[in-house]
Amino acid sequence: MNKTSTWLSGIACLFLATSASAQSGPLSVELNKFEPGDPSGCQAYFLFRNDTGKSFEGFEMSLAILDAQGVIDRLLSIDAAPLPVQRTTLKLFAIPDIDCSDISEIVLHDMPACKPQNEDEVDCFEFLELGSKTDAQLVK
Repeated sequence: MNKTSTWLSGIACLFLATSASAQSGPLSVELNKFEPGDPSGCQAYFLFRNDTGKSFEGFEMSLAILDAQGVIDRLLSIDAAPLPVQRTTLKLFAIPDIDCSDISEIVLHDMPACKPQNEDEVDCFEFLELGSKTDAQLVK
């Protein structure tokens, strides 16, 4: 093998390693802020950071909303698709008939859909990271 082909092989290996690591990142879901709803309820702002290396054409979450006493107040299903690759996406969801200050925790208890574009459904729990910048926690 000459110097040029050795150099090209090295570049190709580096490119493949970089591509593989870019595809193994997390899909982060952050509860970023609450605002009072109009006319009542609470508006929840979520940021989705997709560093998985894949776009998602299906991404649904089933959430349990816990009140100030930690009791399940309701279940809420949200559809956040599409989630483009290497992008941060803002989604706004209404939580009716509850004040934002009365939400102590939001629990992700199910993922009815997690489908990368042009692929079969996957288990998102493996690479999902949750966080919150509000007083309410967002947990699995």
